[in-house]
Amino acid sequence: MRAPLSVAVIAPLVAPLSDAHPYGNQHLLCDLARGLKERGHDVVIYAAAGSTVPGVAIEPIAVDSRVLRRFVLLRENARDEADAMQRAFDALFARLRGHRHDVISQHAFDREAIAGCSGLRVLHTLHLPPMRDDMVASVRDCREPLATVSHHCAAAWSKALGRDVLALPNGAPDFSPPGEMSVEDIALSAGRISREKGTATAVCAARAAGLRPLIVGEIYDRDYFDRDVAPPLGELRVVAPMPRSSLARLMARAAVVLMPVEWDEPFGLVAAEAQLAGCPVVGYRRGALPDVVEDGVGGCLVDAGDEHALVAAIGQARKLDRRAIRQRALQAFSMSACVERHEAALLGLLQ
Repeated sequence: MRAPLSVAVIAPLVAPLSDAHPYGNQHLLCDLARGLKERGHDVVIYAAAGSTVPGVAIEPIAVDSRVLRRFVLLRENARDEADAMQRAFDALFARLRGHRHDVISQHAFDREAIAGCSGLRVLHTLHLPPMRDDMVASVRDCREPLATVSHHCAAAWSKALGRDVLALPNGAPDFSPPGEMSVEDIALSAGRISREKGTATAVCAARAAGLRPLIVGEIYDRDYFDRDVAPPLGELRVVAPMPRSSLARLMARAAVVLMPVEWDEPFGLVAAEAQLAGCPVVGYRRGALPDVVEDGVGGCLVDAGDEHALVAAIGQARKLDRRAIRQRALQAFSMSACVERHEAALLGLLQ
């Protein structure tokens, strides 16, 4: 019988944690924290002030307004932003080191978070691919164990760093409504609204396939939205991020979920959640999406950039058996199995 651990979970500090946000890395760390607590561990999440995770203790960290919403893919690396981020993580680590946790599960994709954990029993989970030279350099200097969220992303990081990076594939809780729901002529795009997510392409493909585009999420890149998304979206509005149970009901009604990603998707939590709701995923064959979406079973994937094939794939995906999609997803994306993988990796830090 294993003794319970005192586990610190470090969240990104650029936005408070909540159930109604569009960031897969935040959802995963919250699910993981709850799962570890259910397995008997004492869990504390260190997160931006204003965070709420029902059932899990939060150590709130005050964050300067210059850091909030300055997401890593948009960050300008201005000196005042860097100084504010450093102060926030300094405050976090001052509290964390005082609590003397057994192990740390670290999820912030920031140089300050990587460096601040030096000498601690920590597992860094990298939620993004090795796409920024400054972060690759910071992670290369790190001597602590590294993990990431898919086998594809682990291979990319291992190649970039010249060292092993553990693959701990994401899981997802099942929020699907009981019973089958009537499917509507909706093509759903969910998550952050940004170029790498291909939101504009999703809107155009939905219209070309005769479906109503529906975007649920937060505008991550305002310039991209105004220039590329708003014109084809027309009179339709963006729906604000919603609780995951509500999003699952919407996915259960949607004809397809569209993911024409323009980057190497590290996992694609939306794709897993859509399949759990029985909704086929249509997207580009990039990054870890082929690992998450079995082509012809959980949806249809086409070559990246082929918008004509994307439109055709929407029609093909609508013919798939939605009950079979859900049954496969229940096995493939077990959250309990995901928690067990992380727990084993954290226990390994004590050996």
